[in-house]
Amino acid sequence: MRLHRLTVTAFGPFAGSETVDFDALAAGGLFLLRGATGAGKSSVLDAVCFALYGETPGARRANRLRSDHADPKRLTEVRLELTLGGRRLQITRLPEQRRPKKVGTGTTVERAQTLLREWVPDTGDGTPGWRGLSKSHQEVGEEILRLIGMNREQFCQVVLLPQGDFARFLKADSEERGKLLRRLFDTERYRFVEDWLAEQRRAQEAAVQSGRRRLRDLVGKAEQAAGPDAEPAGGWAVDEDGEAGSTADVLGWAAVLRSGATEQLAVAESALAGAEAGQRAAQRQREAAEELAGRQRRHREAVDRAERLAGFEPDAARDRQRLAAAQEAVGVESALRLRETAAEALRRARAAEDRHRAALATAPGAEGRRFEAAGAAELAEAELELRAEVVRLEAARAEERRCAELAREQHSLTTDRSAAETLAEEAEDWLAEFDGELRRLEEQHAGALAATAAVERLDGLRTESAARLAAARERDDLRAGIAAAEPRVAGLRTAALDAREHSLDLRDRRLTGMAAELAEQLRSGEACRVCGSPEHPAPAEVAPGGRVGAEDEERARLAQAAAEQAWTEADRALTALRMREATAAGAAGPDTADALAAALAELEREHREARQTAEALGRIEQEIARLSRDRTRRGEELREAKERAAVLTDRLRALDTERESLTARVAAARGEAASVADRATALAGLTERIAAAAASARARAEAAARLDEAEAELGKAAAAAGFPDAGAALAVLLPREERERLEARLERHRAETAAVRRELDLPELAGAAARPAADLPAAAAALRAATDRLGQAHAARAAAQERCGALAAIGRQLAALAAELAPALDRYGRINRLATLAVGTSAENRLRMRLESYVLAARLEQVAAAASDRLVRMSGGRYTLVHSDDRGTGTRRSGLALRVVDAWTGTERDTATLSGGESFFASLSLALGLADVVTDEAGGMPLDTLFIDEGFGTLDEQSLEEVMDVLDGLRERDRAVGIVSHVGDLRSRIPAQLLVRKGRRGSTLALAGREDA
Repeated sequence: MRLHRLTVTAFGPFAGSETVDFDALAAGGLFLLRGATGAGKSSVLDAVCFALYGETPGARRANRLRSDHADPKRLTEVRLELTLGGRRLQITRLPEQRRPKKVGTGTTVERAQTLLREWVPDTGDGTPGWRGLSKSHQEVGEEILRLIGMNREQFCQVVLLPQGDFARFLKADSEERGKLLRRLFDTERYRFVEDWLAEQRRAQEAAVQSGRRRLRDLVGKAEQAAGPDAEPAGGWAVDEDGEAGSTADVLGWAAVLRSGATEQLAVAESALAGAEAGQRAAQRQREAAEELAGRQRRHREAVDRAERLAGFEPDAARDRQRLAAAQEAVGVESALRLRETAAEALRRARAAEDRHRAALATAPGAEGRRFEAAGAAELAEAELELRAEVVRLEAARAEERRCAELAREQHSLTTDRSAAETLAEEAEDWLAEFDGELRRLEEQHAGALAATAAVERLDGLRTESAARLAAARERDDLRAGIAAAEPRVAGLRTAALDAREHSLDLRDRRLTGMAAELAEQLRSGEACRVCGSPEHPAPAEVAPGGRVGAEDEERARLAQAAAEQAWTEADRALTALRMREATAAGAAGPDTADALAAALAELEREHREARQTAEALGRIEQEIARLSRDRTRRGEELREAKERAAVLTDRLRALDTERESLTARVAAARGEAASVADRATALAGLTERIAAAAASARARAEAAARLDEAEAELGKAAAAAGFPDAGAALAVLLPREERERLEARLERHRAETAAVRRELDLPELAGAAARPAADLPAAAAALRAATDRLGQAHAARAAAQERCGALAAIGRQLAALAAELAPALDRYGRINRLATLAVGTSAENRLRMRLESYVLAARLEQVAAAASDRLVRMSGGRYTLVHSDDRGTGTRRSGLALRVVDAWTGTERDTATLSGGESFFASLSLALGLADVVTDEAGGMPLDTLFIDEGFGTLDEQSLEEVMDVLDGLRERDRAVGIVSHVGDLRSRIPAQLLVRKGRRGSTLALAGREDA
């Protein structure tokens, strides 16, 4: 994986759009990311991680990635170009963020966006370019994960190398170290194996326990099925723990129970056969007694019924005579019903005629009363005349309705004409005021245009005045700083001159006293180191003031150098202040800061006033445009209103003429009524009453004729039936229901009499009556006793059969369970041993290591070996990291411990004993080693770009040199390494640098070489 170009917009501390060209930055293989604290160095790495995975390292939330300095209209965006698996890709991501609405005020949520593109030699038109691959967050994430081979956490640990995390990892205990290793190395499958083994152990244990419980339950069921008199279970049936005992003993005991149950079944079947024979005999005796008692009861009942029927015979004779006379008069019944119907119809017709003639008398006006005594023919003729008059009035009703419509239309037209005249007057008044309003708006428009020009002019003056004010304040501050620094520089200069004079004085004194120093080394008889003579006649003596040695001279020289260095730096700082003061003074001019501040305040006031006036320009222009539109509209309204008033006046004149003609015709048709409609309604009501009276008169005459015909028909029917007149026939005539009731009663009497005679003539009943009365209670008691004995025998036989079946089924279940339980116990033993071994609780696992910890220990051993290759170089061959699988104290597990071997002392000690600088290059070696192992674990994807974040400040010069040698080695195979650090020595060692500058309006990025350092 190699990074080419990163572009961030409104991201983190970067308010604008910043681009990092990694190809140019990493051309030398090693580059430095530097800048002030909080400038945004780590934000560059956050942007790389966000582009690849849509998330940043650590717990920073994506919706806080937006820069607080950015323009609200500028969207946060990260774009990364890189090469993965030989493919040049471009990833663009925009997090979810709020932006101003395009229409209206307020903000809206912009959804997160992701775009993956690939550089191809042919985009379809023969030219190379970017081809879109996907816009789906999920598809892009899966493709990047497939190409890199590492998840976000692995990438952050392998590529971004956070030193603080590895310093904690270096000194952490096994539990904390295991958490990081589990995230980096996908060992979840081994934990799944542990869980699977534990689950299998629980399942097998449950199966064994279930089998033992089933065996114990079957023993209890066998005891219950065998009954209290069966062979009892011995002490072998249940062991000390309450579990079922030996399956062989249980099977033998169950066989004994089955044998005893078979014998009991044979005895029960023999007893059942005897009980069945006794019950059958008692049943036959009971049936014979019931049959005799029934025949005796039937004979007694027949004698009682014969006596009762003999007492009803006189009443039956009278009923037969009444029925015969009534049947002879049946022929007169239909003629009688016809007469009664005709009489009722005549009565109703007379009542209807009287009601309708009374209604004529109460009709409005005098016209109805003159028809009160008229005959049917006269009423019919009057009805026809009145109906013709109603038809003639319908035309007059239409004219009357037209008159009403004309009145309403006249009222509406009058209202419309008044509205049109009012509208015309309003339009004329508005147009009369138009010119004055237009002149007023044009004057305001000219003033707003002048204010707009003044705002533009004042903007430039404000900017210039603000810059001069800032420069004046900076100039005053610098002058105060210069005034304070000048005495200090003078003092440092005096101290430097004094130190130099003292150093020269000591050098002169040492040179002067050099002979005395040599004389002190002379020994009698030894050759002089200067002249070679063994004699020393006049050795030099130490000068007054004491001897000056080389250490004194060196201390004086160092003091001189320090004083001169302090003077030089202070003088250089003073010179820089003076240059800045001169620049600020040139920008500020001769005015004081207070004068410039007052001038700026005046400009601000003028600018506010001009801006307020200028802001009304748009409103005034809109009012002028609106006024012009209103003038056109008012003119059209005036013209249309006058035309409409003229048309409405002509229409009103025509309606007046038509209404006068119709009013005369309607008055003639209305007569004395309130309206033609009332007149027509009254005539229609009178017509309906006359028609009803005529119809009722005709109906009465027809009903009287039908009654006469019915009287004649009744006399003929009575004579035909043999009666002297109709009255005699009516005297014996019975209703049909009464006749049918008499016939049914006589028929029942005849049938009962015949049935009783047949019953008494039966010989078996007569014979039964001659025998003694049957004893049913004794026969029933004997049958109940025999039935009880049979039920007891059946129950005993059923219980014996059920006992045999239950014991046979239990025996089969015991045999199957015995065959099933043995292999389950064997499986449980094997799986229990494996499960306890995997979780580290088995006695065979002497290190108490879980399976997952064992795999992680192997990975940690690889990491320690890879880290030691670099640690040996960084520490000058002194330190080596080794993996330790010593058991932890207490209940702690083992397998993930790290130790450092000190080659100078030959001892092995805890990593927590390393110093700050030693901990840095040990953790750096560990991070680089872990990166190599994770890369191999992820499939060997080459990582051409690495980043190292901070930690170099704890190193001395020698250690830094050794660490840089190791980092130079990382550049092999065209690998680029980026270092994020504040250390000043790295600026001179690493030419290629990415500068991150912070300011009030956000941070910026820039490439720099050695000269910018």
